[in-house]
Amino acid sequence: MASETSQKILAVAEDMVRNRGYSAFSYADISQQVGIRKASIHYHFPTKDALVRELVQRYREGMARQCHWIATSNASLSQQLIQFANLYRQGMAQDQICMCAMLSADFAILPEPIQAEIQAFFRETVAWLTALLQQGQDAQIWDCKPSVEQEAQGLIAMLQGAQLLARSAENSIDAFEQVMYPLLSAKFSRG
Repeated sequence: MASETSQKILAVAEDMVRNRGYSAFSYADISQQVGIRKASIHYHFPTKDALVRELVQRYREGMARQCHWIATSNASLSQQLIQFANLYRQGMAQDQICMCAMLSADFAILPEPIQAEIQAFFRETVAWLTALLQQGQDAQIWDCKPSVEQEAQGLIAMLQGAQLLARSAENSIDAFEQVMYPLLSAKFSRG
């Protein structure tokens, strides 16, 4: 089990990554916010790469848990789709972008273990969303073209793009909602 200090380090680092990206934070930034020496951070996470890899693993596992909760709820397929979109809206409520979207901007400079975690996040999230959309297509309430998997990939890209667009707006939550929910409603209105 992780110590209280390592949990604080992870929380601060996650906020920094989701707001600044990989290259724009350091252990000095974390140490200032957590109130510990940089050496203490190195004790818990020997390198920045080890820290970021842990962050992405936690983020990926958290998304998987949230998707599982959505899938096992009694919500209709359309409500599940909105609940999934709301995961990205919640990020906006915390002034944060999807961690893996943010890190993808730096993908070429990231070490392979972090790249692998990001790829696993997208693979798992697309697979989950593909399964949801397939249920809607099988029930003849949604028509996914050109394929269900491409629809899922496009939807995730749209959600992450809406986060980026909304980030510069005066009210990011309103901006996100004004972009995403009408598109979802128009695309999946039969569900």
